[in-house]
Amino acid sequence: MLVLRSALTRALASRTMAPQMCSSFATGPRQYDGIFYEFRSYYLKPSKMNEFLENFEKNAHLRTAHSELVGYWSVEFGGRMNTVFHIWKYDNFAHRTEVRKALAKDKEWQEQFLIPNLALIDKQESEITYLVPWCKLEKPPKEGVYELATFQMKPGGPALWGDAFKRAVHAHVNLGYTKLVGVFHTEYGALNRVHVLWWNESADSRAAGRHKSHEDPRVVAAVRESVNYLVSQQNMLLIPTSFSPLK
Repeated sequence: MLVLRSALTRALASRTMAPQMCSSFATGPRQYDGIFYEFRSYYLKPSKMNEFLENFEKNAHLRTAHSELVGYWSVEFGGRMNTVFHIWKYDNFAHRTEVRKALAKDKEWQEQFLIPNLALIDKQESEITYLVPWCKLEKPPKEGVYELATFQMKPGGPALWGDAFKRAVHAHVNLGYTKLVGVFHTEYGALNRVHVLWWNESADSRAAGRHKSHEDPRVVAAVRESVNYLVSQQNMLLIPTSFSPLK
């Protein structure tokens, strides 16, 4: 019995002293903070896009009274046409549950916007994301256009590809042609997916910056390393609405 206890003590001690593997990209610290961001996409009927946006603008104050709107955009390139994309911030999952319950009981919101506009929506999608620990949400200096770049990474999580991905993002940031707004890791939705939200003065300034980045050896090297873990990627050019907090 004493031999068994001694062996068990040594095993526990070795587990306690063993180095813990973690990634600077992991979502753990953000999960402890609780704050997360919901990405919502509404696919609208082709003839109803303007009507929907006008109706939301009139009633946006009813919705933002319940939770914080980060940004609201229409999709210009790279995605399904007649689509609006918006990001909402929540303190934690309990907060979101409270907000959804409050909205269901808010007669003004239900009667003035939700019920009349449901018929304008063809399809809805939602993802829950966390900001990665090495990135905070930034506000651009002036109005512009946004690019949402989405990367589907190989299974294995940030411990596998997080550091290489971080270096690739920072290589673009360091060139100065674009501004990083936020890097988000999906918690609910397609796993191993990362969204990077960029701001540019215009679509043309983005194009010029991208051409410059393709010739920069630091960017080329960082991206070449990161793509070893990449499954697929896509992007969208987003135009902020007049009522979007991020312009």
